[in-house]
Amino acid sequence: MNVLFIEDDRMNRRVVRDMLNVAGADMIEAESAEEGLRLLDGQDFDMLLVDLRMPGMDGITAIRHIRARPDQKGRVPIIVVTADTAVDLRERCLAAGADDVIFKPVAMDNLFDAMGRVLAANEGGMIG
Repeated sequence: MNVLFIEDDRMNRRVVRDMLNVAGADMIEAESAEEGLRLLDGQDFDMLLVDLRMPGMDGITAIRHIRARPDQKGRVPIIVVTADTAVDLRERCLAAGADDVIFKPVAMDNLFDAMGRVLAANEGGMIG
């Protein structure tokens, strides 16, 4: 499994990379939404993990850009990974095109459960 994690915090990327390594998944890192969109142009990913609050373009805007793509990459599964706890956050993320939302600090069980749900919903199977 090849995962793109769009997250501006280096430590958060490291923690999630270590978790994904346990499951045998490969992770590519993007420090900004703009960088993530460029990486998506050039590579295929099985799943995207996207933070919401980043300098420059925010995660919801990035998700909308991805979902607007006419190609297969516009349908890649997306899980939001955020520390934001706004009441309507989940609904806003899903409305933008995210498949699921998990909260920081990321727990391995929560990450794998969300990935499994999203992959099953997209007929991609399960990991973990």
